[in-house]
Amino acid sequence: MATVLFTQNIIACIWDFDKTLIPGYMQSPLFRHYNIDEARSWEETNSLAEHYKQRGYNASGESIYLNHLLSYVRNGPLKGLNNKILQECGKEIEFYEGIPQFFQTLKQLVQSKAEYRKHDISLEHYIVSTGLAEIIRGSLIGKEVEDLWGCEFIENPLPPGFLSQKELLIDGDREISQIGTMIDNTTKTRALFEINKGTNKNPAIDVNANINPEDRRIPFQNMIYIADGPSDIPSFSVVKSNGGKTYAVYKPGSTEEFEQNDRLLQVGRIHAYGQARYTPESNTSMWLQMHVQHICDRIVTDREAAVSKKVSKPPRHLDDENRKPEKQNPSQLEQDSFL
Repeated sequence: MATVLFTQNIIACIWDFDKTLIPGYMQSPLFRHYNIDEARSWEETNSLAEHYKQRGYNASGESIYLNHLLSYVRNGPLKGLNNKILQECGKEIEFYEGIPQFFQTLKQLVQSKAEYRKHDISLEHYIVSTGLAEIIRGSLIGKEVEDLWGCEFIENPLPPGFLSQKELLIDGDREISQIGTMIDNTTKTRALFEINKGTNKNPAIDVNANINPEDRRIPFQNMIYIADGPSDIPSFSVVKSNGGKTYAVYKPGSTEEFEQNDRLLQVGRIHAYGQARYTPESNTSMWLQMHVQHICDRIVTDREAAVSKKVSKPPRHLDDENRKPEKQNPSQLEQDSFL
């Protein structure tokens, strides 16, 4: 008997974080916590690639940034930094106007019509960021998302030979010391396919597995990807080329970011752009709500059509009272009169 893995009645809003949901960078509360000059720290980070190149090393931007944070831990400025502190720093993050309320607004929207509820349509929020996952988890938005992808650190890494040890000591004064997960602008696209195929919900589904489009948990046409600029071009391209919607935001009042987003529109990377304001009357809010409704309407249409195609009409009794009497020939009438 033919079956499908998923009903494909889920909509996914997939968000970048820095400069999309918040005005700046999520590391700001961390630097304030340790009294570190943020501007100087980013200046160091941004110059490291060239310094390493001069020494004969090749290093990617994301690995440099994460490793430099670990250097801060080892050398003192971030001494004692652990995942709990990162989550505490997340509580200090200030979001753009309308967040996190807007996340609930979109979820409620897909329940606003009887036909949406009839087909059990739901909406899930995801965050895919090159920032620090623990800071996001500790923020106001952490509980509003279905899942998130971000860079993560390991505390108390297991030592060589740990498989033969019966007991492993856990350092009470733990601090981050290794990179657990690294997300960059290219590997963000892997997260999109994990959402698409349902890998994040069912570990038995490998992200590299060949899965028919109709068997994927959230088809790309049910996705909206929201981010702030050129660094998200790989993700914009994947979503848009596969039938999803793409939207770019810019800091209100920033001419430079406005022009940057307009260039993305002109070259076909995005469908639209607007200010990073998520209040009910904002263009961004209205555009996103409109397209969530469009996706809901299409899901309803597709599912109703599928039912109509696969389910035949049952037989019915004829209405004898409304049937037009058949004409009888004269010989038949004469026969009937003798019965």
